[in-house]
Amino acid sequence: MEITTVGELLHWSYANLAMAHSAITAKTEKYGRAQFMIRSRLYAGLSKQTMGIGPLADDERLKMVLPQACCYCGSREFLSVDHLISTNRGGANTGDNLVWACRACNSSKCARDALEWLAARNQFPPLLLLRRYLKLAIEMSRERNLMNTPLAAAPELPFSLSAIPKTFPLPSQLKLWVVALA
Repeated sequence: MEITTVGELLHWSYANLAMAHSAITAKTEKYGRAQFMIRSRLYAGLSKQTMGIGPLADDERLKMVLPQACCYCGSREFLSVDHLISTNRGGANTGDNLVWACRACNSSKCARDALEWLAARNQFPPLLLLRRYLKLAIEMSRERNLMNTPLAAAPELPFSLSAIPKTFPLPSQLKLWVVALA
């Protein structure tokens, strides 16, 4: 599939995220017909605007029940808040953009893009963290009327278009969250 616009990239990644989440929930080792159908239907629905992404409020509620741990490494010590999309790059200074981070990860990441920073560490983001990131990126792109903008013509954004995953590892290589959930 050829991805040419900002919206196509964000929608494709979000649809892949749903596919991966379904596979992890079903405890499958590889993606099957059901997961590919989820991806296909969601991508088509997002593209035609007959379906939408879940609200950020769902992620905020989830933040209240997830184990309090660094969203990057899982440490439970020396926690502070981090802006998932850095305010230095134009990310919002709102609760939707705040995540837990340990002192070491927060210092190492600094103002870098979270997905670029994780990729430099050879880490694929936990799915729930990636979901929040993609929701923020989609929201920002919609607010700026960039969804139909060709990728090659996209302006500098607070998030990294090049770091948004087009493909996902096998379900066995993914984590729903950085620490095990009960």
